Amino acid sequence: MTRPAGVTSRTTEDVPTAKGSAAGNVASVSGTPTIALVGDDPYVLHSMTRLLAVAGHDVRAFSSPESLLAEISSIAPACVISDLSMPGLTGLELQSRLEESNSLCSIIFVTAHGDIRTSVLAMRNGAVDFLTKPFQLADLLDAVDRALARIRRARERAEQLAAMRRRIRSLTEREREVYTQVVSGLLNKQIAANLGISEKTVKVHRARVMRKIGLRSVAQLARFAERLGEDSRDEPYSDRALI
Repeated sequence: MTRPAGVTSRTTEDVPTAKGSAAGNVASVSGTPTIALVGDDPYVLHSMTRLLAVAGHDVRAFSSPESLLAEISSIAPACVISDLSMPGLTGLELQSRLEESNSLCSIIFVTAHGDIRTSVLAMRNGAVDFLTKPFQLADLLDAVDRALARIRRARERAEQLAAMRRRIRSLTEREREVYTQVVSGLLNKQIAANLGISEKTVKVHRARVMRKIGLRSVAQLARFAERLGEDSRDEPYSDRALI
């Protein structure tokens, strides 16, 4: 990570290490979303960690993309702020690895060596922002706010999808068969013929489906199925799916 003008280097012992979150959580123990800061200059990490902490953020500093990836499942950061050019994995490679691991986090790049092609590629792959040094603290905090807002929306969407799937799993096998054909637009008599049951029985199963899923009309049920299908196709919830 390139140092801003006037900043001298320090040892890695100077890099603060805050407590991470418990495994499986997307926030720190205090409930504040965790920000992972990645770069190869310990003093810059130290300075940025302090600035973000003063702004009220829970920050974990990592000296390389590899060290972050080794702890990604236990820390589960909501936002990653990464330098672009580092020994080993680059920032863009880290972005790719995070997407491959299905990590539910947003990424911001900070660099002194950016170019148009790289910034376009980073943004196309879902980066929230691409900040070129020297940048203003206000610009960084604004990018962090946008990154956290994006991830909040993603989590809400993931929770909604999980709730929808739980409702579907609560259906019996026959109820699922009826549900599938109802949302396909078939009439009760058509469903009855397809399943080899009476139309009255179809109505009973259909009523149970509506009750378990918590909807009142076929239109609502069709929209429920449509949304479930759309959200399932968007998984994993990468940043690109949230733009």
